[in-house]
Amino acid sequence: MADDRTDCCIVGAGPAGLVLALLLLRSGVRVTVLERARSFDREYRGEILQPGGLALLDELDVLAGARARGAYEHRRFRLVEGGRTLLDIDYRRLPAPYNFLLSIPQRHVLEELLDRCRAFDGFSYLAGTRISELVHHAGRIAGVVGDGPDGRRTVLARCVVGADGRYSKTRTLAGIPAGRLDVFAQDVLWFKLPVPPPRSSPDVRIVRWSGSPVLVYHSWPDRVQLGWTLPHRGYPAVAARGVGYVTGQIGRAVPEYADQIHEHVRALSDLTLLDVFAGCARRWAADGLLLIGDSAHTHSPIGAQGINLAVQDAVVAHPVLLAALRSGDVSAPRLDRFTGQRRRSVERVLRLQVMQSRAMLSAGRLATAVRPRVAKLLSHTPLYPKVLHRIAYGDRPVRVAADLFTA
Repeated sequence: MADDRTDCCIVGAGPAGLVLALLLLRSGVRVTVLERARSFDREYRGEILQPGGLALLDELDVLAGARARGAYEHRRFRLVEGGRTLLDIDYRRLPAPYNFLLSIPQRHVLEELLDRCRAFDGFSYLAGTRISELVHHAGRIAGVVGDGPDGRRTVLARCVVGADGRYSKTRTLAGIPAGRLDVFAQDVLWFKLPVPPPRSSPDVRIVRWSGSPVLVYHSWPDRVQLGWTLPHRGYPAVAARGVGYVTGQIGRAVPEYADQIHEHVRALSDLTLLDVFAGCARRWAADGLLLIGDSAHTHSPIGAQGINLAVQDAVVAHPVLLAALRSGDVSAPRLDRFTGQRRRSVERVLRLQVMQSRAMLSAGRLATAVRPRVAKLLSHTPLYPKVLHRIAYGDRPVRVAADLFTA
């Protein structure tokens, strides 16, 4: 068993984990990151960056390099029902230069972040390593044990950060309940189709018809991402009707892609089911441990908030962790200052997502009759710019604490 020593051990090399790693490294902290996957060459669900996330990644000098690997700008979000646009949100109404949505493969962002982290001597990256235990010492969490390509490895750290997603093993090992909330009425079946590249800035759309709504947006390179919604926990009933039923339903909603759907979706295994639920862990901190991103709170894909919230969490956690490490106090009360700064904002985003889901995805005669009126009212009231700003930037402004950088 090999032993490593570091200042901060981060479990999970997603947006939250790698942004936090880069922030800490630039502040003179030694960081080890454990990632269970061997590479970033896999499918991701979250590919849309909101303006708030774009601004923070740009502050870290990461955005330009990630974009250069390939991305599409989306200037508008539209809710379409029966061929009629009910809601047209124009991101160009926001201040430049971040007045758009960016569809970018998550691996492009992660690869750019990882390259930046590797420039620091104090950085260690353990790919293909799964956390199996937490190390305890003197009444606090003092490291992790991971199983990787070279066998079992113990990483001793002054503080551990769980950034390993909605099914966080770190959170489970710490005995912290996930706080699952089934507040959304839909799950999503995701898949991609090969299509020609867009000639102009495409829209992100939710397309409604007599069946279930479909989320549609262009994905780099030369792909379109579709997410077909179905009743929460309703997949077994849908699957029992066969792949032909599924492709037929989706093809009717987006007839411009019907031929490609029938050509490329041959089996249910060509689709990826996302169990949509919210979650808010009972605690985000323990002695020697902090949870961030989906490990601490889980969200719906609606509104493209996942990467935004993950990056914001890392930015807010950075000064809290740095102060704790410098003082030698990594107790739960000290680390819980992060929770105090973030929990209310996260809860407000969740409430907004629930409202968006009910307004845009709900079915039934009443919802169908009321939806056009509500959408029209929203578009012509002072509430519209406020809602757009909250979707784009989150509940409150977040800025990188660049004054703490030493490198």
